[in-house]
Amino acid sequence: MKDMADSTASPVIPPIPRAYPGVNWTGVQTLYLKEVRRFWKVGMQTVAAPVVNTLLYLMVFTVAAKGARPPVNGVPFAVFIGPGLIMMSIMNAAFANSSSSLMQAKMMGLTQDFLTPPLTPTEQVWAFAAGSATRGIFVGVITALSVFVFARFQITHWWAVLYFGFGASLVMGMLGMVGGLWAEKWDHLAAVTNFVVMPMSFLSGTFYLVDRLPEPFRTVSHYNPFFYMISGFRYGFIGQMDGSLSAGVWLVAVLTVIMAGACWWLFQTGYRLKT
Repeated sequence: MKDMADSTASPVIPPIPRAYPGVNWTGVQTLYLKEVRRFWKVGMQTVAAPVVNTLLYLMVFTVAAKGARPPVNGVPFAVFIGPGLIMMSIMNAAFANSSSSLMQAKMMGLTQDFLTPPLTPTEQVWAFAAGSATRGIFVGVITALSVFVFARFQITHWWAVLYFGFGASLVMGMLGMVGGLWAEKWDHLAAVTNFVVMPMSFLSGTFYLVDRLPEPFRTVSHYNPFFYMISGFRYGFIGQMDGSLSAGVWLVAVLTVIMAGACWWLFQTGYRLKT
């Protein structure tokens, strides 16, 4: 009787992976929301702290030295550095989001959370980049509202503010992915922040006009991509750009494509993710 029951039993059908003929929007949305909720849970550190730091910079350079800073090309000094400080907060927040997320996942053994689901490398890059851009833009908006109390600026070119703000957040978010995947410990990631991101941010013309620098620093500064991002973003507010506007537009577009390709390759090969 037992043999007869076994012979009539239905064959075991192995599970079939769910097929996604196009983009796995559900998976992308899930990973994106995970990234957003991750930084939102520690909002005092990820959102409030950058705003406070920006206000401290503004107070040191404007309030504490009130009257000692002359206008820059006819623009009040506070209005001149305000957009640069906003852009710095956007870029640093976007970089920190993706780099810390991937580094934390590797250190805690949680990389399978986004490697196991049916997500292609392209979809993984989209989700992480969108999460970083969301944090960068959100921090930028809050920072702008706070800076407006001390520097009453107005937006003259909306397209430049949106283009350079969103483009810089994407570029820095993907740069954070590269840094987070490359780093094997937190010290490595701190080295990228302290010796690459921070110097390039401070030497980008945030607090001064690059064209007033002596040679060879003036020429070297024009090879700093952060200079074009900050200068282009400032152009949207004051209508003046310390450099070529068209070069800045093309540079942001090219960097976005290059960084997206680099991130795709790293996820495709499983660089320091798969053992």
